[in-house]
Parts: sequence; C-alpha cells; structure tokens
Amino acid sequence: MVLTLSSPAKVNLFLKVVGQRPDGFHELASLMQTVDLCDTLHFTLDKEDSLTCDDPTIPTDGTNLILKAAALFRRKVQKHFGVRVHLEKLIPSQSGLGGGSSNAATTLWALNTLLDWPATLDELKEWSAEIGSDVPFFFSKGTAYCTGRGEKVKMIDPLPAKNLWIVKPEQGLPTPAIYNRMRIEELEERDHEAALESILQGESRYFNDLEEPAFAIYPKLAAIKEKMIDAGFKTVTMTGSGSALFCTGDSKPPQTPDIRSYATAFLNRSDNEWFKPCCGG
Repeated sequence: MVLTLSSPAKVNLFLKVVGQRPDGFHELASLMQTVDLCDTLHFTLDKEDSLTCDDPTIPTDGTNLILKAAALFRRKVQKHFGVRVHLEKLIPSQSGLGGGSSNAATTLWALNTLLDWPATLDELKEWSAEIGSDVPFFFSKGTAYCTGRGEKVKMIDPLPAKNLWIVKPEQGLPTPAIYNRMRIEELEERDHEAALESILQGESRYFNDLEEPAFAIYPKLAAIKEKMIDAGFKTVTMTGSGSALFCTGDSKPPQTPDIRSYATAFLNRSDNEWFKPCCGG
C-alpha cells in the first residue's frame, strides 16, 4: 500500500521576538498559517527506512527530518518497521516556509495511519517538538498562535480565505545567522497581542521582527520587498527567518531573474484528515 500525502508550507503572519530564554533559544510569538504550496510524499511500509527525492540538492540520509521522524515514531510506539519514502519537492529550502518541519509532521501522520493509529493526535504533536520547534504547528488545522520556541500551539479558527503570492530569491538564509545578527534591544516595539486581535478582526497587521537582521545580511532582500510594494501589493512580509516573502493584494510579482514566484492561498484541514491542496498544490 502506498499512502500519498501533501505537505504544506506555512507563513508567519506576524513573528515577534519576545526575548532571550535561559536555554539559549528565543521566546517567540507568532500567528502561523498553512498555505497551498505543498510538497508531496509517498509512503510504503518496508523492511528498512529509505528516502528518495526528485531534488538532488535535498539530503536523503539520516539528517533529513523525514527519516528523523520515522526513527522517533518507531521509538515512541515501540514497533518494528521500516518505511520507504519518495519526496516530490516544491517548497524551497532556506525560505522560512517550514518545508522540512512540514515533511516531518506529515511523516508522523502517515506512519500513524499506516500502522492503524497507535498514537493520539496530542501525542504526535508532543513528540514532534523533539524534531523541531515548528513541527507541532502542523498538527493544528492550519491556523495557530504559537509561543515558546514555537512549539506551544494554540489552535485558532480558520481565517477568511486569502490569495497571496510567495516570492523567493535564489539565495537562502540560514536561521542561526539571522538570530546571531539580531539585537533584541534594537527591535521596533510592537504589540503582538494587539496584532493578533487585529488580524482576527480582518486587518492585515503583518510584521516580522527578523526582517531587519535578514536585510542586514542580505540587502537584496530589502530591495525585493520594495520592488513588490512598488508593484502594487498591499502588504509584503518576510516569513520565518527568510528568505521568502509573502505578498497580499491585487497585484502580481514582476518577472525578475533569480526570483521564483508562487501563487498560493490559505489552506486548512478538516478534523481527522490531513491537508489537501485546493488548487493542485
């Protein structure tokens, strides 16, 4: 039996760096939303784990979060199995779109399905935090207020449907470099709780505290943002630690060398079902 599932990207509608934690991580507050830009994963139970990918730049060894998720699930449910996975990659890497975290969550859901649900949804969400801070979010229905390192997930009712564009320059941005460059005392003071309420009321109060250090490391990204604003978009905001930007409004990104554009939309899932692309992924 082959189980095929979509693995959606996410955007941070806002991302506030609240402070530095004693464990060295940063305390965050973010409203996160899955979007209809998806990888596709094909799962088959096998004697041992294996991973293939149509993108040769993606590692397929034990460093990939898909195989880390399989190992974690096997350890938690204490079952002996292997899984063969083929990944069709569409979400760009080093973009802030959460592709790796989404792949890990999708893998946990797939294995739980193939093995007749030995774990609850709450257990999957709890276990997934051991893989990465963003992974638990993908066990929400697609809209959630995330705090802590990002692993504390409060589900929120789906927001009104919204179309958007994601633009991604060829250069990616490594997350550690962005946080190392950031100075909390230099960040603009923003009320993230007020931003949350505003967005829930239908306003587009989007922001990202990591934009400033990202633009300092990669000035071209700031220029790309200005270009998208000039093109007529209502809002242009970096997602995660970059280098992707999401753009809202009645416009279209101008064709630019070394920049990929993706038309997408907010995506949510139903109870007891995984995410299903609404327009082909």
